[in-house]
Amino acid sequence: MKESRNTIQRGLVLNAVKTLNCHPTANEVYSEVIKIAPNISRSTVYRNLNLLSENGEIIHIKLPDGADCYDCRTDNHYHAHCRICGKVTDVNMPYISDLLKNISPDDDFHYESHSLIFIGVCKECANE
Repeated sequence: MKESRNTIQRGLVLNAVKTLNCHPTANEVYSEVIKIAPNISRSTVYRNLNLLSENGEIIHIKLPDGADCYDCRTDNHYHAHCRICGKVTDVNMPYISDLLKNISPDDDFHYESHSLIFIGVCKECANE
């Protein structure tokens, strides 16, 4: 665990992720934080997002074709990414904790965990 000392800035960043509650990007978190603390720097927000993620207080979702985003829900779960608008949502399915057992033995790699991002089209984009 890194830098366990809580700071006002870290609290503002965590609160912004929780308040937005929509898998926000770092830029969206920054836009929310500067409403309360206009003098905070973008790098401070990004650094605190990384610390919160490393400490397990939020999840950092790395998207293959889009801006990374963050999630205040820290239990194991999956995400869906709309290929049209970029929206990220939680997937309503149980987490498969023993999924790694289904991988054929591999002497060149030791698997430790997994994350899945389903890609498709959200309801709003499909209706347009």
